[in-house]
Amino acid sequence: MARIGLISDTHGFLDDGILGHLASCDEIWHAGDIGDTSVSDRLSAFRLLRAVHGNIDGQVLRVRFPEKLHWTCEGMPVLMMHIGGHPGRYTPDALAELRNTRPRLFITGHSHILKVARDAALGCLHINPGAAGLQGWHRVRTLMRFTIEAGELRDMEVVELMPRRPGKTISK
Repeated sequence: MARIGLISDTHGFLDDGILGHLASCDEIWHAGDIGDTSVSDRLSAFRLLRAVHGNIDGQVLRVRFPEKLHWTCEGMPVLMMHIGGHPGRYTPDALAELRNTRPRLFITGHSHILKVARDAALGCLHINPGAAGLQGWHRVRTLMRFTIEAGELRDMEVVELMPRRPGKTISK
């Protein structure tokens, strides 16, 4: 059994509140746009970190983390990439990867939109945890937690973090 904390789009921001919500997790998965090595260093010192780089990540993060990551967690094949779209609107690269590798769980970031959707045609569950950072157009910062046991995902939770700044939009 593995308890997973899933975040994305931190854009260089990681506060103690995020770490508090991830304290019950065995692993942290970051779906890209980490933003700064201080974020990945803190996360990897805290728990096992699996991450992909995103479109805003610089060369150091691109060397440290791949564009696509495949692994099996507790019997569940997983694919994670930052830009991948969602069921019915996958990017061409993501659709090819999904068809070739057939994961049961597909994780993306990039959109800053929290989304969980089943893709019956490809036999997978798609999850985008939204954005945990301060930059972007989202109003509510989010992360997710869930458990994977014996190839099944259960106990999924959405955690709403403190608002970025009420009434203000923060851009890159």
